[in-house]
Amino acid sequence: MSTRPQLAHLTAALDELRANGTHFKLRILDDQQAPVCHYDGREVINLASNNYLGLANDPRLIEASIEATRKFGVGSGAVRTIAGTMRIHMELEERIARFKNVEACVVFQSGFTANAGTVSSILGKEDFILSDELNHASIIDGARLSRAKIKVFLHKDAAHCEELLKEIENEPGKKLIITDGVFSMDGDIGPVDKLAALAEKYGAIMMVDDAHASGVLGRNGRGSVDHFGMHGKVDVQVGTLSKAIGALGGYVCGSRDLIDYLYHRARPCLF
Repeated sequence: MSTRPQLAHLTAALDELRANGTHFKLRILDDQQAPVCHYDGREVINLASNNYLGLANDPRLIEASIEATRKFGVGSGAVRTIAGTMRIHMELEERIARFKNVEACVVFQSGFTANAGTVSSILGKEDFILSDELNHASIIDGARLSRAKIKVFLHKDAAHCEELLKEIENEPGKKLIITDGVFSMDGDIGPVDKLAALAEKYGAIMMVDDAHASGVLGRNGRGSVDHFGMHGKVDVQVGTLSKAIGALGGYVCGSRDLIDYLYHRARPCLF
């Protein structure tokens, strides 16, 4: 089937990707996500997976998943705020909250929607976001959706972040500092302790995306907040179930009021 003229610009864009050598085809996994597995029919050593703890194919998780499917079915049938919140959702949120040492937690469809839905709902156009230049795309998208003014500080540079905070210190509006706990492409650890101290000093909201730190840093994999001993100093903790936990989904942890607010205002939860 040929592309209709209305979409010819997409074909042109793809041709440009091919000419630049940046066009790719999806690799297709033929079996389980494992250290040695088969992609496109070839046996390979897999160094690209986020299945850090090997839980995606842990027999205990497979059994629990099958049992839950038998008991509850394969879908919730509605969004969370209408009729789609099941008892197992609440049990999961309570368990994650205890693990992260916070009051409450809300689970999203993915880490991406957790980040984008949270940033865009807790801030508005009068507010400011201070974001590490290497923060994940979901943070960037959430920041744009919020319509807040975005200030980007140099990677892991707390001194530069403070310079930016001083520039806007007397501006009206809330200030939000965001960093990854572990940065996804380089694997380096964000200065959560230094940024949390700045948030305290300047009255800013402190947010950490712990997608790649959870299961890896801190006691029993509690993440970068635990690694730096910053419990009570980080207002918003975002994580994912799709990486070290080996399943699918995202979550946000924080105060009871934060989570209740997200139930009411985070669009990926509402819609």
